[in-house]
Amino acid sequence: MGFSPNPIQSYQNVGFEADIRGSDPHRLIILLFDGALSALDRAEAELAAKHIQDKTNALTRAIEIIVDGLSASLNIEDGGNVAANLKALYDYMASRLTHANFHNDVGAIHEVRELLTEISEAWKEIAPKHPR
Repeated sequence: MGFSPNPIQSYQNVGFEADIRGSDPHRLIILLFDGALSALDRAEAELAAKHIQDKTNALTRAIEIIVDGLSASLNIEDGGNVAANLKALYDYMASRLTHANFHNDVGAIHEVRELLTEISEAWKEIAPKHPR
């Protein structure tokens, strides 16, 4: 077993994985939103610093979360028009982030952040209430 070159990142990964293992499905979607938004923040900072490869890595991460996490979690059969519309919106976001990556377009990053934030806030509003 080797040591991670970045122990802080390893610690954060362990914390994130523990959060995932202990989460209900609704909470997992919130974690996906948070992860995508965090990746967008990082992409914007890397773009401003002209760290192009790091910007690309962050945008790729955001796209993966949107496509392989949020979009893939939709139940198109049972979700009807809402799920179909969300799928189309997630596809649009991935397209805009691909554009942002190739053209260093911070406006496209902002657009996707606004869309994700709006959907995330709506998702949080419908959170199941658990008595504590």
